[in-house]
Amino acid sequence: MGIVAGLDSSSAFTRIVVCDTDSGAVLRQGYAPHPVDAKSYEVDPQAWLLSLGEAAAGGLLEGVQAIGVSAQQHGLVPLDRQGSPVRAALVGNDKRAQVAAADLIDALGSRSAWAEAVGSVPQAPQPVAKLRWLARHEPEAAARIATLLQPHDWLVWQLLGRPARRTTDRGAASGTGYWSAASGSYRPDLVELALGHPAAVPEVLGPSEAAGMTPEGLLISAGTGETMAAAFGLGVSTGDVVVSLGASGSVMGVHHEALSDPSGTITSFADATGLHLPVVHTLNAVRALRGTAELLGVEDLDALSALALTSTPGASGLVLLPYLEGERTPQLPHTAGTLAGLRRESMKREHLARAAFEGMLCSLADAMDVLRDRGVEVRRVFLLGAAAELPAVQAAAPAIFGAQVVVPQPADYAAIGAARQAAWALGVSEGSLDPKTPPAWQGAAAQVLEPGDELAVGQAVRKQYGATRDQIHPGAFG
Repeated sequence: MGIVAGLDSSSAFTRIVVCDTDSGAVLRQGYAPHPVDAKSYEVDPQAWLLSLGEAAAGGLLEGVQAIGVSAQQHGLVPLDRQGSPVRAALVGNDKRAQVAAADLIDALGSRSAWAEAVGSVPQAPQPVAKLRWLARHEPEAAARIATLLQPHDWLVWQLLGRPARRTTDRGAASGTGYWSAASGSYRPDLVELALGHPAAVPEVLGPSEAAGMTPEGLLISAGTGETMAAAFGLGVSTGDVVVSLGASGSVMGVHHEALSDPSGTITSFADATGLHLPVVHTLNAVRALRGTAELLGVEDLDALSALALTSTPGASGLVLLPYLEGERTPQLPHTAGTLAGLRRESMKREHLARAAFEGMLCSLADAMDVLRDRGVEVRRVFLLGAAAELPAVQAAAPAIFGAQVVVPQPADYAAIGAARQAAWALGVSEGSLDPKTPPAWQGAAAQVLEPGDELAVGQAVRKQYGATRDQIHPGAFG
């Protein structure tokens, strides 16, 4: 038996878990906020190291044999020829590169050209769009860029003592916009297209490979992005889909191959095990619930959930298309939400509350069908986010999704996934684990919900929703 650590450097904090290598049991943990504004578009990467040091204080890492690193995705740490940051790191929530992303689509010819090249269409958060933005708005800084790293790459490099070799993993690389999950290779021409000149990129390691050893003899695994680490920590596999309920939503499946989507609706990420994570995003999820709560004058989402449960499935014919911020799936960027089915009997507060929950879940089910239509198997749906605990969500989700729903207990899954990767790399280095088979840690503790007898009712709700969607937005899904 040994112990390993996983650290997750998110946009706002660092969490560290120390785990048993055999079972995955969390033995101890640490936490520290980043000493920066989490809403800022830019950050000195040294802040991540300060947070890491604080989280690891008090001997937290004593006896640890290996560390895995998970970090926020879509950040860019541009380095000069000496390995120093050219400027502050640009982080994932930076929306300034929207015009730059559109420019890149035009420069390569079309959305489908990008999807074929790297499995995704440029979006503002991606490093490739950030490079274009830098080239246009900070040309002097852009001209000095010699090496491109993401936050997890930079942290691994720092832990190893800044060696000449710089590494990443396929999960993080798949979010850059210049690495293809399908071919497993970089597109340096796209780096040059965005930046205006070539730049070095980190070596992409396999899932169980080690990035190296620290000067103190501590093994550092390849690391990965937060999404991939969380999926690994949850223990999802083929047949599992993860639905995240934030202000916006996402539906991510585990699949055996990368999916190229000419429309750009599917983003083709790689995972932390050698498989693939096709993702479909929606712009509206919990924001539709919060908007409804404000409209009805209820104090919070718990109260909205309780109100919704006094209605019945189908909300007395009331249908809410929750496209409040426009929508990405289907591609309706300039539309607005729609409330349909207003009749005297349906104009009650509880029916609108129910319609908000059903509209959010039906919209996510539409996104799930995009993956199903491309061959992604859906046996279990992992439901993440604080809203997953709401009784109205749990009551309706299994029947609307048409699958078993798993609601994991809250835990630091990204950090746990990073620790599991560290245990894998350590086992491979010692000859006790197969490079193709990760350690069989116990899965996440969870509540399991079955559609049961409500399946037909849930599918009727979806049919009602789909009829309204197709009437208001004919051809939205082709």
